[in-house]
Amino acid sequence: MQDRLKQAVLIALALSAAIPAASSLAAADTAKSVVLQVPAVEEYKETDVWGRIRSGYAIPDVNNALVSKHVKWYADRQDYINRTVGRASLYLYHVVEELEKRNMPTELALLPFIESAFNPQALSTANAAGLWQFVPGTGRDYDLKQNAFKDDRRSVLASTDAALSYLQRLYTMFGDWHLALAAYNWGEGNVQKAIKRNQAAGKPTDFESLAEHMPAETRNYVPKLQAVKNIVAHPAQYAVNLPAINNEPYFTAIEKTRDIDLALAAKLAEISVDEFKALNPQFKKPVITGGEQTKILLPTENAEKFTANLASWTSALSSWTTHKISSARESIASLARKFGTTPDAIRQANNIPQKSVLKAGSTILVPKISANGPDISVEAIENAALAVEAERPGPKRSNYRQATSSRSESKPAVSLVKPRVKRDEAGKSKSRRSN
Repeated sequence: MQDRLKQAVLIALALSAAIPAASSLAAADTAKSVVLQVPAVEEYKETDVWGRIRSGYAIPDVNNALVSKHVKWYADRQDYINRTVGRASLYLYHVVEELEKRNMPTELALLPFIESAFNPQALSTANAAGLWQFVPGTGRDYDLKQNAFKDDRRSVLASTDAALSYLQRLYTMFGDWHLALAAYNWGEGNVQKAIKRNQAAGKPTDFESLAEHMPAETRNYVPKLQAVKNIVAHPAQYAVNLPAINNEPYFTAIEKTRDIDLALAAKLAEISVDEFKALNPQFKKPVITGGEQTKILLPTENAEKFTANLASWTSALSSWTTHKISSARESIASLARKFGTTPDAIRQANNIPQKSVLKAGSTILVPKISANGPDISVEAIENAALAVEAERPGPKRSNYRQATSSRSESKPAVSLVKPRVKRDEAGKSKSRRSN
């Protein structure tokens, strides 16, 4: 886009040089003034996000067998590309905007293609979560809140800001985007050790020279990004249909001031709960807590509907509060009776497994008894913890019932032991039977 604007300016200057001198325009009453207009930037605005990404490529290309392998893998899976692009269409404009604000290479917007396939609910075996796959510790380093009510590693806004800050820091550290990307995947400490190992051996320290020290995932990381970058640059060359993504915002951020049920927020915005969760995947409970610092994202076309519907809403915004378990005697069944709900509703709201019980000290979500009850406190939000243990089996019940007698208590119980018979009497009895 910038190149085309420069070209237009050069053309304009060339034309101005070719305009006849002022003497040839002496008759002001008969000659019309010549006005040259440089086309506005808006006329060169890309119609889709892919063109905008292509125009900002700035990371040196990698060209090796691994790149070819991954290009073929993606090109052979049009259905996979369609699903991934379908999810990316919600977030990609925002990511590109943020990269351009920081003057960063726009192909970094394709990194979630590798990390999570643009699925904000993605969770790895290493407990990395969200579009950018932050592990808990790194997430906390970049102020991504993780508590019982939300996980900002999944937040579209917060995680994108954190990921770009992290990538900038890594680039500053290594001065090379390939090594920065390797560090994002493998950790900066591991990359630094690999560099020192090669330096000690008198070997180069570029990405491909360090690859022998890297795990397979990191060796393939940069080539995978390069493969997606190649396909985005020339989809027809690889017989790939790249679904268009409009070069315009998909969502807008709405500030809220009170707790609000997630399902109610979706209803007021006139979208489905699934659509709402796709833009707000960080919220873990059926209630969205926090004041004006907590924002919710809505499709741009639905933001006004939400504001209008909220203004006319006269009922309570939130139907949930918290309750701290004081003793093991507070069972889920007794809590359900106390708060007018069902055990299944409590288990579902708090993600409590079946056949498990709550430990004392746990803080759980329960329905409000009063519709005008206060919002959940900041202390509860920050410190709420859930501890459960397996339900203990009750005492074993025997299938045999103890025998009881219908006779009076004065009569002796029937003995199951044969009464003893004297030897002499036994002999007499035997002799009489023999006669």
